[in-house]
Amino acid sequence: MTGDATPRPLEGIRVLAIEQMAALPFATQLMARLGADVVKVEHPSGGDSGRGSLPAVHDPDGRSVGATFLRNNLGKRSVCIDLKQPEGVDLVLRMATRFDVFGENFRAGTAERLGIGYEAVRAVHPAVVYLSVSGFGQDPASPYRDMGAYASIVEGMSGIYEFKRAPDRPPTANPVGALGDISSALFGTIGVLSALRHRDRTGVGQQVDVAMLDATVAMTDIVTNFQSMGLEREWGSGVGIVDTFAASDGHFVLQCVREHHFATLCTEIGRPELVDDERLATRAGWQDHMDDLLRPAIESWAGRLTVAEAVGVLSGAGMACGPSLTPAQVVADEHLAVRNMLVETMPGDAEAPVLVPGNPVKLSEVPEGDEPPVPWLGEHTDEVLAAELGLDDAELAGLHDRGVIGPA
Repeated sequence: MTGDATPRPLEGIRVLAIEQMAALPFATQLMARLGADVVKVEHPSGGDSGRGSLPAVHDPDGRSVGATFLRNNLGKRSVCIDLKQPEGVDLVLRMATRFDVFGENFRAGTAERLGIGYEAVRAVHPAVVYLSVSGFGQDPASPYRDMGAYASIVEGMSGIYEFKRAPDRPPTANPVGALGDISSALFGTIGVLSALRHRDRTGVGQQVDVAMLDATVAMTDIVTNFQSMGLEREWGSGVGIVDTFAASDGHFVLQCVREHHFATLCTEIGRPELVDDERLATRAGWQDHMDDLLRPAIESWAGRLTVAEAVGVLSGAGMACGPSLTPAQVVADEHLAVRNMLVETMPGDAEAPVLVPGNPVKLSEVPEGDEPPVPWLGEHTDEVLAAELGLDDAELAGLHDRGVIGPA
């Protein structure tokens, strides 16, 4: 429930997720923020591999809790079950019958080998919506199906690194964080919501199969679209000016892709004669003569101004322009504060609040509530197994003793 007891849209939807790192955890965190009850299944020995990322804080038992985990697991409950033991698989399958959604982001084929693949879960829960997020999807015909993937791998394979590569420079990996992960999470969430709607109408569950490479290709749509139209790289493609420029106290971003905007730019920087320069008669020419003509002209003007002043002039003239903010400036940004887009958490032994991006989905009829914290490893194991499966203290103790569940 939100702070004023207004039901959230996914209130009543229950998600059981065997997940790690970012792609599926981001999706299930988004579902939790929208009201779903999310139970996260982790291995007893170390849990989600995102707990081992850096930088990190430490939980009350001194275990590392890494940044990747902290920003993808708010509002969930953690249950530790060893899926390499038959008893552990049995526990998960029994629990699955009580949940609307079952999610996993193993490498393709791993869930099947563990005994918790779609067919195994569907056998005990025919109406389940089963979300699989993997590097390359579940189709055996894919030549990449058996490969593992992180965001940077599928980003590189999407072509965006080469498309954005400047002349005489190597491609830059991971330039914007987890594009491959977050895009997969968003498409996975859309798939789950669509499958739930389908189930509401037909009573039939299904598998949602999201490949990280597919999601990233969709997000970097200009790569394939432009290639089909004869353009292999952004540089020299004739799209216009999309670049950063220096002012007196930092940099700003300018996108100028129309001729009338170029004329405005030249006027505002005090160089109207550049409009009639034959070398700058085309958008391709703007790119070709960026370093010898345009950048010196723009930065000579902007160098006498602050970033805010330069952005104010160009934006005021109708151009698309904004500051290139430093991380510290982003944290202090007034817009993000107004939109509640930086959530403060105090996990473990953190000496100062750890910031996590807030929920970008703002609903006019559903106020945002407080963000529940991330769970410690196995924090809810006994509580969940007792509530979902009716296990008593003796049964739980036996499972702990046999290493099926944990930590103790």
